[in-house]
Amino acid sequence: MTPDNDRAILQSINELLERYERFGIHLGLETSHQLLKALGNPHHRTPVIHVAGTNGKGSVCAYLSSVLTAAGYRVGRYTSPHLVDWTERICINQQPIAAELLYEALQRVEAAVTEPTPTQFEVITAAAWCCFEFVDIAIIEVGLGGRLDATNVCDAPLVSVITSISRDHWQRLGPTLADIAYEKAGILKQDGAAVVGPLPEEAESVVRQRISELNCMDQWPQPAVLLAQSAHQQTVTAAGMTYDLSLPGDVQLVNSGVAIATLQVLRQQGWEISDDAITTGMKTATWPGRLQWTQWQGQPLLLDGAHNEAAALALRQYVDRLEPPVHWLMGMLSTKDHAAVLAALLRPGDSLALVPVPGHSSADLPSLMAVALDRCPELTQCQSYPNLATGLQSFSTGTNVLCGSLYLVGQFLAQAAGATE
Repeated sequence: MTPDNDRAILQSINELLERYERFGIHLGLETSHQLLKALGNPHHRTPVIHVAGTNGKGSVCAYLSSVLTAAGYRVGRYTSPHLVDWTERICINQQPIAAELLYEALQRVEAAVTEPTPTQFEVITAAAWCCFEFVDIAIIEVGLGGRLDATNVCDAPLVSVITSISRDHWQRLGPTLADIAYEKAGILKQDGAAVVGPLPEEAESVVRQRISELNCMDQWPQPAVLLAQSAHQQTVTAAGMTYDLSLPGDVQLVNSGVAIATLQVLRQQGWEISDDAITTGMKTATWPGRLQWTQWQGQPLLLDGAHNEAAALALRQYVDRLEPPVHWLMGMLSTKDHAAVLAALLRPGDSLALVPVPGHSSADLPSLMAVALDRCPELTQCQSYPNLATGLQSFSTGTNVLCGSLYLVGQFLAQAAGATE
């Protein structure tokens, strides 16, 4: 496959999926079940680990897929959103699926479409199930919530994982942590295995009640304990195992602890996962766009989504160890809790540049500036720019961070890739 052919297929994928974008977001399983039945129920052929959570689910999926690949299994991984192109969402043994295979799967799905017309997410999710028909195990990340998410079509996952619960997508999941917890606990299944990360008390009570009702075999692992740390690696211990992590940030103590507990459940079920596979997989896992270091015009640049308060707090905790001053380049969607995110990130002496998030419902920049100055009047600079390219010119000495939206991070990575071609 030549690069030109690959680009042409990616364009065809975009055009096919754009036909379903106008159907928006629909929480419910009826359409997915109908579509999958027309496809021959490919989701029934693959053992599944189902992962929900406000934050951390992508990292946990990355750890699990990396370890299981190291253990010799053929592993599918489905995550969202993508950063640069759709193939990133569907990975086989850590590698994005070939564009040609994804397009074939999407054509197969489209041929099975009837009324009601599925949403874009329902279409790409169905394509993922088609791509995973011949893997040994699939790690499936929830798109939104859990109970009514298009991924929640399996009756008996090997393990249901809830990594964390905090306030995000409240417009669809409900205004309280209890409401959000109820939706995420919807992935738990009767008599199934459950692994749950640390939760706020209000959310924990809801999840524990649902676990009791379903007679789940539950584990609530503690975060890993940090033993040593360098600029590019953490050495930690959890559940009697010592291993290295390449993913940075204190939040990975929680995420890796959840992943280790999940792997232990698989071992108990008969999956062959050696200690060597665990240490190798945990050390080599990658998760782009989340506390990712890169370069821009020879300067170090930190990339992170940080699109909700909990993620912003984790990013700030990491940044506090770096060289001041901190210069933030941010774009945010209109649906996010701007005040909470900005309050978590900004400190006196920081500077802030705001840009729109292209192709999405971007927050109003003057309003964002007003909120930022209200939350942190001691900013050395607060300015908006018409696009990412001009915003990047605002970087200076100290620590430069691009954050606020994974879509914005993806735009940067796509531009950077284009510049190196």
